[in-house]
Amino acid sequence: MKPILLSLLSISDEDKARLNVHYEMIEIKNLDEAATLSDETLARVTALYGSATKQLSFEFLDSLPNLQVISSFGVGYDPYDEAYIRHRKIRLGYTPDVLNDCVADLAMALMLDVARQVTASDRYVREGRWVSEGPYPLAVSVTGKRLGILGLGRIGLEIAARAKGFRMRILYHNRNPRQDVPESYQYIDSPIELAKAVDYLIVATPANAETEKIVNQEVLEALGPKAYLINIARGAVVDEDALVQALQNKTIAGAGLDVFVNEPHVPEALFALDNVVITPHVASATVETRHAMRELSIENFLHFAEHGEVKVAVPWAQYDK
Repeated sequence: MKPILLSLLSISDEDKARLNVHYEMIEIKNLDEAATLSDETLARVTALYGSATKQLSFEFLDSLPNLQVISSFGVGYDPYDEAYIRHRKIRLGYTPDVLNDCVADLAMALMLDVARQVTASDRYVREGRWVSEGPYPLAVSVTGKRLGILGLGRIGLEIAARAKGFRMRILYHNRNPRQDVPESYQYIDSPIELAKAVDYLIVATPANAETEKIVNQEVLEALGPKAYLINIARGAVVDEDALVQALQNKTIAGAGLDVFVNEPHVPEALFALDNVVITPHVASATVETRHAMRELSIENFLHFAEHGEVKVAVPWAQYDK
């Protein structure tokens, strides 16, 4: 009898055929459906297919006493409790790198949109206001401006590479300065000081206890009324209430947002504002990138079945044999 791979995501027939060599598969839509499975079935679950956007409760994980491996679809791993996963020595795979380009592309798109007022001016035309009110007000440029990157990791580096094409000056904040980046990239030792120094601030930091609300009211005030915030990281790294207020009061010039605290629910106050561009967490949502993510997430299971380790492990979920 094969062990069970329990999936919270849909799996294609092609991938099921690959996985079926090692696993019996059960797909469920949510954790409530897992509660309908028998204890005998849950005890046979050794593999779990999850998502970087779906929280897993301790109660649910405790119901899987023989769980050995999780493959998470996405680059974030904030839904997974480090202490719990490490205590049980569960192998946790994820899908970094393959989505770096697409996420960086959207970060640039949001920055260009909110600065040049692309979607706002599109609405202006569609509503007939070009005819009734005349030319659209002037926007601001991106080329040659100062770009702050909060979190110069894999995605942050790709954002910086693209920004260089716009002749932007790159400033960044990490926990520590990087030694492997161009000398022209200037390290700033706090988020507040970074915000003070830039025209655009792109948030690309991982979400964890240390980074929760790292962009708070003080950072937004430091950013100021002529600068813009772009968030393609996680909603939790920004104080959402403070951000809404900053946009309403024009404490900052504007924002481009792909992520939110309580997705898919977005603060309705944002809908009335023309100084914010909103996308529904689509930074990695291209055919090419989602295919690559799906492939790597499946390979994590296959590699574990053959070698006892996932192909790409979350940094803190690696163990000595």
